[in-house]
Amino acid sequence: MPERQRYPQFDRSRMRSRPLAEREHDLTLDSLLRLDDPLPPYDDPDLAAIAQRIVAARREGHPVILMMGAHVIRSGLSRQIIDLMERGLITHVAGNGACAIHDWELALIGATTESVARYIRDGAFGNWAETGRINDVISQAAQCELGLGEAVGEAITKGAFPHQEISILAAGYRLRVPVTIHVGIGYDIIHQHPNCDGAALGAASYRDFLIFAEAVNHLEGGVFLNYGTAIMGPEVYLKALSMARNVATQEGREIRHFTTAVFDLHDLGVDIHQERPKSDALYYYRPFKTILVRTVQDGGESFYVRGPHRVTFPHLYREIVSTLAVQR
Repeated sequence: MPERQRYPQFDRSRMRSRPLAEREHDLTLDSLLRLDDPLPPYDDPDLAAIAQRIVAARREGHPVILMMGAHVIRSGLSRQIIDLMERGLITHVAGNGACAIHDWELALIGATTESVARYIRDGAFGNWAETGRINDVISQAAQCELGLGEAVGEAITKGAFPHQEISILAAGYRLRVPVTIHVGIGYDIIHQHPNCDGAALGAASYRDFLIFAEAVNHLEGGVFLNYGTAIMGPEVYLKALSMARNVATQEGREIRHFTTAVFDLHDLGVDIHQERPKSDALYYYRPFKTILVRTVQDGGESFYVRGPHRVTFPHLYREIVSTLAVQR
């Protein structure tokens, strides 16, 4: 029989972490947009259409799922997301591992985001003691059979986090709105820390994937928003939708009539509803072919909104609130 361990592994016990107080931060509480802050001009008629579908979906009891990358938080938009959760207009938030990290740091110290260029030089990047505590929460989550997002949200809610009011994960725990975290091993700075348990990480995040898949199982008539995630979002959504449609087909149900919207910076051209050929680089842009074309081609409708998150999301937020007020 071959030896069980054939290759040397990196010894994490040799690493040294530093306190967050020694880190310079690119994002602080002052950078977070308030709900009534003035916004730069932005005009996209699809925002009104998307807002109308969100409000209509919620009035009819259908879900509105927000799938996002961490740059949405880094753009200072936590308050807008939390307000929509509190209003019952977002029923599920799904993010990558960095979303949980930025959310945790903001709630803990009111600041987040380090300069990779600065701290990678001597290996300080990512090795911050307080951030590594997330791993202990994840280990406990695996033992208690909690999803990663719920466990971190509970820890923030019940712990000494001075700024938990701007935590999306804490809001999810408080409001009983699922906030699921979908990780890739090695993607996040907490994976560098000696207390990271890969098995626990996988178990907690996989539980979140199943929670997300159950949300997608009820997407008929609902809305799926993909905000600033070009790989994790469309890939997790695609697998969850296939699982849900597999079961729905057996039960004589359909999950086809729903709205999707992608928010990003790429120029996709005029026709966003026609898949590009493989000779076109846009063929390999997953949100395009997966979210805008393939998964809605049998009865759904899709939209693409181009622009910086710090501009498009606040404008969408105000369109939703305005639409809600008009229809009351």
